[in-house]
Order: sequence, then structure tokens, then C-alpha cells
Amino acid sequence: MADTSFRDWPFLDDSHRELARRLEAWCEAELGHLPHDEVDIDGQCRLLLTKLGQGGWLRYAIPASHGGMFDTLDVRSLSLIRETLARYSGLADFVFAMQGLGSGVVSLFGSDAQKQAILPDVAAGTRCAAFALTELESGSDVAAMETSAMRVAGGWRIDGAKTYISNGGIADHYLLFARTGEAPGAKGISAFLVPADTPGLVIAERIRVIAPHPLATLRFEGMILPEDALIGEPGKGFAQAMASLDIFRTTVGAAALGFARRALDEATARAIGRRLQGKALADNAVVQAMLADMALAVDTSALLIYRAGWLRDVREQRNSREAAMAKLHATDSAQEVIDKAVQIHGGLGVVHGHIVESLYREVRALRIYEGASEVQRVVIARQHLAQHAAPALKAAAE
Repeated sequence: MADTSFRDWPFLDDSHRELARRLEAWCEAELGHLPHDEVDIDGQCRLLLTKLGQGGWLRYAIPASHGGMFDTLDVRSLSLIRETLARYSGLADFVFAMQGLGSGVVSLFGSDAQKQAILPDVAAGTRCAAFALTELESGSDVAAMETSAMRVAGGWRIDGAKTYISNGGIADHYLLFARTGEAPGAKGISAFLVPADTPGLVIAERIRVIAPHPLATLRFEGMILPEDALIGEPGKGFAQAMASLDIFRTTVGAAALGFARRALDEATARAIGRRLQGKALADNAVVQAMLADMALAVDTSALLIYRAGWLRDVREQRNSREAAMAKLHATDSAQEVIDKAVQIHGGLGVVHGHIVESLYREVRALRIYEGASEVQRVVIARQHLAQHAAPALKAAAE
């Protein structure tokens, strides 16, 4: 059983503690003995989507106006859910996260009709959501995307491609970002709600990665969308995407924290139960130092994650800097924690299908998606310099 003492920290309140207790019991009953079938990942995702919907957990990713739990999305609740799910099943965490990310821009900026069209079904787990932002050439430089949306009679024509799209090939809709050209760079991008069966949308390739998830390259070949597919105002797509990512970026760190907690639990059990030369592995000073480093990394990640959520939820502050810190530290340190867990398990730690081997594969992508670690460092540095530059400029002016 993972350490749950963090639930008593002042960043969380009684509703979060009750959520964590209920979800823990549900995960134990529904996910604790669920086989991880790497052959039929699509089928596993659909099963988990149904389970999460029936359990009521997807309601936390949707506003109350359309079947959700709260009037506005609560980052601490989202983080608690992702952390807990990740401890039990990386795929369950993936499914939950994509329901939020694949509907967030509509929740924040969509019309009443767009919200009604997708949000109740997303909350119920009867609609699979996806977020189509990344392109092969632009990568982290989102402002350099090339997929275009041109006005035509009655709507928009979309041409281009997206890649590494989670839920690609199984989603019922895609939140698509394309260049509409109102201005150069980031200010000329708009967001669209695209049903998966729209003519001209082609699943060009299913992508296999080290920790299997539904992933695909999408191609748009003269795809025609109606005028009302546009989400919010034209040219605001980049800002809309960043606003959504500001909410969900903290939760990526939470998922990494869940992986790290599970790795620490597994390593601790191994160290206590494994005997060498008549002594428990846990009696070895080197192993003790490894466990100490792992426990330190877990707690510091948790502090950063729930601080970032608290700032957003309670202080209602823009938390780009704090969310970047939380994601950066939690994902990078989780990689180190899991690596130590593999080392403590020895040969068993690299046997395919063992939990720490699976965690080793699962965690790696978290340092890339929703802003790579290098991008998070840029965000943190810019915020830091801006905070120090303002007083300096004021002093110089005086």
C-alpha cells in the first residue's frame, strides 16, 4: 500500500481525501487484477473507458453544466485521480487523461451546442476523445504547424497531417488545431471540433510505442468542416490549447508520481523480502540510500504538484511556472525512481511484463508529451527572468 499521508497536507481538503479513499477502493476492485493485454490495446482502452464512465470518475474531467462534478475543473482532483490510477494501471490513467484533454478546449471555449454535442457522452464514457496538435516537422514548436484551414463556401477546408495523436484511430472526435492565417505564428491558429467519421480524415498510420497505447498519424485530404466546427474565435487556437494544457500539465506530473509511488512500493517490498547471505536486502546501506533517494523524490514531486493545483483552484492564479516545475520535476525524478526500482529487483526487473519493467517503459513518454522537459525549463526560466526584470527596470527608471 502506497504512502497516503500526503492526503493530510493543507493543499488538499476533505472532499479530496474522500475522493482518494473512494477511488482507491474502486481501483482495488476494478483494476487490481485486470490483465494488461498488450495485444488488444484498443479493446483494453474501450473497456477501461466504459469502467471509468460507469464509476463516475470521468465526471471530474467535465464541468458540472454538462454532467461533470464541479463548475470548473479542479486540478487537485484531476491530479489525485491520475496519481491513483497510474499506480494501478498506466493504461487506465491514459484513458482518463485523454477524456479531459480531448474535451478541455470545448469545456473552456466551446459554444453551447458544441458542449452539448460531446461533453455528456465524454463524462459517461460513451465517447472517446482526442487532441490533435502535434505535427512531425514542428514538434514542440507548435506555432510552426503547417496543417491549414481555408474558408470555403459554408465552412472550412482542412489539409495537412498530425502525428503521435493519442487515441488516434479509436476516437469519436478530435480537437484539431490548424493554421487559419489571421497573423503569423501562434496568432494564426484556430481550433476545430472534428467528428471521427468526417470524409477526408484518414488514419494514415497506427504507431507502436514502447508502452503500447492507441497512437496514430492523421491525414486531412480536403476535409470539409461546417462553419460551426470552429471552437471560439478564429486565430485563438494556440491560446486555447495553452489554457487547456495549463490545467492538464500538472496532472502529467501526477501520473508520473503515481508510477514513482508504485515503483517505490515494489522496491521496498523486494528489499524487505529478498535475502542475500542470510540478511534482508533492506539491511544493505547502499540499498537504504537508494530507497531514501526514492522517497525524497516522491515527496518533493507531490509537494510541487499539489502546490500547482492549489494555486489554480484556490488562489485562481495562472500557474504556468508552477505547473511547469511540477511536470518537469515529477517526470524526470520518476524516471530515476523507477530505474532504481529496476536495479533493486536485479534480473527480475528487466523481465518483460514484470511491474517495474512495465513502469520503466510507461514513464518515458511523460518527459516528452504535453511539453518536453526542455520546454518546461524554458517556461520556468522565462517566468523567473520576467519576475526579476520588472523590479530591475523600475529601479533603473527611478
